[in-house]
Amino acid sequence: MKALLPSTPLIKLLGDQAFLVYLPDESAAVLFAVAVKSAGFEWLLDAVPAYATVGIYFDPAKITIAEAREAIKRIRPKESKSTVGRLRVIPCCYDLQLDLDRVAQHTGLSTQQVIERHTSHTYTVYAIGFSPGFPYLGYLPKELEGVPRLSSPRLRVEPGSVGLTGRQTGLYPLARPGGWNIIGRTPLEMVNVEDNYFPLQVGDTVRFQQIGMAEYESLKGKRLPLE
Repeated sequence: MKALLPSTPLIKLLGDQAFLVYLPDESAAVLFAVAVKSAGFEWLLDAVPAYATVGIYFDPAKITIAEAREAIKRIRPKESKSTVGRLRVIPCCYDLQLDLDRVAQHTGLSTQQVIERHTSHTYTVYAIGFSPGFPYLGYLPKELEGVPRLSSPRLRVEPGSVGLTGRQTGLYPLARPGGWNIIGRTPLEMVNVEDNYFPLQVGDTVRFQQIGMAEYESLKGKRLPLE
């Protein structure tokens, strides 16, 4: 297996219980986080990748800052099939859209072509944030890139809404305000905070599958398996 990093990455202290590690790109960050978690450090609390960085959180009662930094500097991830995340197929009803015409107009495609491009691509979960379980998925096909956010964000976006903006797509697991262009909705429950149900993790890959209203109603409220 080929080593991922030819030299020590840039490491910056983040408070007194964490480091932020800068990596060359998104794939490198995912592999680095996996390598840190696999190292078996008893002092490690978590390693969280987000695009080209990894936040590493440690227990200061078990290790000093200097010792933790040295341990992190020795991490050398390797390419491995075992580090590849799970493929998650998410049904999406594009009839439940709000901005499909806007996206089509901006890209010069028909609404059906927008749907075809969106469902033909496999996306990587590069970060989780904004609200619990919200996945930032990249990157869109070139033909769908560059659509700006809404000039005035909606006060409420319904749970399961699938949107896009810039180079990214994603979905709103919970009802939240939002300014992304909504092109469809999944019937699946994508987050349940009380049950600690968060089916998507950084490093997973996602494909959207077009469904009609009848299938949307039959799948409403169901969940993706955690494993």
